[in-house]
Amino acid sequence: MFSLPLNCSPDHIRRGSCWGRPQDLKIAAPAWNSKCHPGAGAAMARQHARTLWYDRPRYVFMEFCVEDSTDVHVLIEDHRIVFSCKNADGVELYNEIEFYAKVNSKDSQDKRSSRSITCFVRKWKEKVAWPRLTKEDIKPVWLSVDFDNWRDWEGDEEMELAHVEHYAELLKKVSTKRPPPAMDDLDVSKAFPSTLQELLSQFLPDDRGTINDISVLRVTRRGEQADHFTQTPLDPGSQVLVRVDWERRFDHMQQHSGQHLITAVADHLFKLKTTSWELGRFRSAIELDTPSMTAEQVAAIEQSVNEKIRDRLPVNVRELSLDDPEVEQVSGRGLPDDHAGPIRVVSIEGVDSNMCCGTHVSNLSDLQVIKILGTEKGKKNRTNLIFLAGNRVLKWMERSHGTEKALTALLKCGTEDHVEAVKKLQNSTKILQKNNLNLLRDLAVHIAHSLRNSPDWGGVVVLHRKEGDSEFMNIIANEIGSEETLLFLTVGDEKGAGLFLLAGPPASLETLGPRVAEVLEGKGAGKKGRFQGKATKMSRRMEAQALLQDYISTQSAKE
Repeated sequence: MFSLPLNCSPDHIRRGSCWGRPQDLKIAAPAWNSKCHPGAGAAMARQHARTLWYDRPRYVFMEFCVEDSTDVHVLIEDHRIVFSCKNADGVELYNEIEFYAKVNSKDSQDKRSSRSITCFVRKWKEKVAWPRLTKEDIKPVWLSVDFDNWRDWEGDEEMELAHVEHYAELLKKVSTKRPPPAMDDLDVSKAFPSTLQELLSQFLPDDRGTINDISVLRVTRRGEQADHFTQTPLDPGSQVLVRVDWERRFDHMQQHSGQHLITAVADHLFKLKTTSWELGRFRSAIELDTPSMTAEQVAAIEQSVNEKIRDRLPVNVRELSLDDPEVEQVSGRGLPDDHAGPIRVVSIEGVDSNMCCGTHVSNLSDLQVIKILGTEKGKKNRTNLIFLAGNRVLKWMERSHGTEKALTALLKCGTEDHVEAVKKLQNSTKILQKNNLNLLRDLAVHIAHSLRNSPDWGGVVVLHRKEGDSEFMNIIANEIGSEETLLFLTVGDEKGAGLFLLAGPPASLETLGPRVAEVLEGKGAGKKGRFQGKATKMSRRMEAQALLQDYISTQSAKE
């Protein structure tokens, strides 16, 4: 890591001449401090993993965004979570979070893929919404709300554990695909990081690039210095060539200027005030201080912002001194406590004038177009306005067109008939699922009678079916209805995960239930003569069966 002074003019920063596309910057590398390099000292080398989270009725979902992680350790306790790992570059990452409320650590789990580590944290009090993840009302800069998955669930049916398992399976499938675009999220509601390139920006993720062709992994602000974390150290006192990742930078510029424009128009047309915004990986969200918006309001805002883009309105940057009376007339969220130097004001001609430290386009025509995707219910009686600007609109159209082509091939109909075709498939699937469930129930009754009348009845009765579910096993147990015999039922992939049910004498199950769950590397609970749960290692069924046989033999010998 090394530090650079934040002494470039705002116009240079905005147009990229200090760290940007038109020309490269040559600077002298300062004396090297080995303790600051990611590979040299533990104190500075151990960084935080970028973390996304969202709330659900039963669970809080957390995603630690680390690709190709190693040495992963996840400790979930009733009031906190501790996460650590090494990333692909060998840098140690460490996160510790004290939860907003108590959780059920014993019924929480994590799933790992090549892209990230996702934790499913079970709430102690279900159906109670969490307004934030942390106990303290101060959010770390590395923690963001996952707006792509956030929704207002209050009033909906609670999410079942099956959905968690389904999501976990999706993670496994996704882990085999190519990596996603490297574009970090930043929730700006309370976190105000800044970088050299963005001149103390409060609103954008940090820039990336290279220094002498050495990748810059991360940039953080420390007072008036910008700390750059690099893959390898630089020679003290040498001249270096700095290049910015312009595609990433320009994308951030388009979304940021787009946010300024939408915020100003929403305020002008409908007196809707912006309370915060989120620059997401694929889409962005503006939080407006209103409980709801009409479709007509959304359409009017979209029409107005695109008219101003077509008018090619310039975006200008000025600097004001702290004692300038004009500062009081400029909108803004306030300055960081360690701010130094003049106040930077970004103005869209005739539209908006705002105190801002971020990078912007020089003319609204650079935005190309803004598409508002719609609204979502926000927190605290507010509304999130979801939008795309510039190149993201083109990429969204490309993805949408690709999806339409794929659906046309799969559904064997034109795009105008896609919705109707999917509805028909859904109805057919519901009928098939209902028929399948009825057949599965009939099969369970038949199996139960066969087992009950089998000459091998007694001792330990074992049955495994690849198809089936918890209801299937319980029907068999109900039909048999005997507490004199141990009944060990399992369903699911023989070499993967599945479900298990153990029925028999209650006194025996108190001892055997937890031991069977341990052998199958799963979790479960018991009551009324049954112990059932989930297993992650169904391949160890024979070990569990041997455990039960040994128990029966021991009990018989005692008698």
